Amino acid sequence: MTQPTFSICVYCGSRPGADPSFARTAAEVGQWIGAHGGQLVYGGGNNGLMGVLADAALAAGARVVGVIPRALVEREWAKTDCTELHVVDNMHQRKSLMAQHADAFLALPGGIGTLEEFFEAWTWRQLDYHAKPVGLLDSGGYYTRLLGFLRESVANGFMSDWQMDLITVGEAPAPLLQALVQAAGTRPRGVDVSQF
Repeated sequence: MTQPTFSICVYCGSRPGADPSFARTAAEVGQWIGAHGGQLVYGGGNNGLMGVLADAALAAGARVVGVIPRALVEREWAKTDCTELHVVDNMHQRKSLMAQHADAFLALPGGIGTLEEFFEAWTWRQLDYHAKPVGLLDSGGYYTRLLGFLRESVANGFMSDWQMDLITVGEAPAPLLQALVQAAGTRPRGVDVSQF
């Protein structure tokens, strides 16, 4: 396996969601990462969108780095065929190690865990704890109302436009992934960078 040219940390649901399009989108993300010589970093799970994402990335030739707390391994929720599977003691260690391995962050549809991870990566970015791009994939309009609420937060003086500008939002996987990889200063194999 060749050395990956970029590494994307993807947050997503440990459930498949009600709409089958969520799983198709997760598979597209994993396939794109693998097809373009990248590495997937994710929460190490085998269930829901997490499992679909990792399976697609592996099938497309990506390195897949999973990071999972020991308690979830003991529940047999770990994806044991990751290229690398790191078992850690708690969620803080999980998120820290995932961030260390990533050039960029991307949130797909998911529940409270996905939202918490996305907001933390975004918060760290606005505090200059890292300079890595943060993306939100609004698959099927899943995050449309959340984005509306965040704009309300700006309108009510609790946030600023520059904070909103720190996240890259897209509705389709490929253009959003291309934008994140470019913003991270890395270059996916097989992509015409003039399209960015």
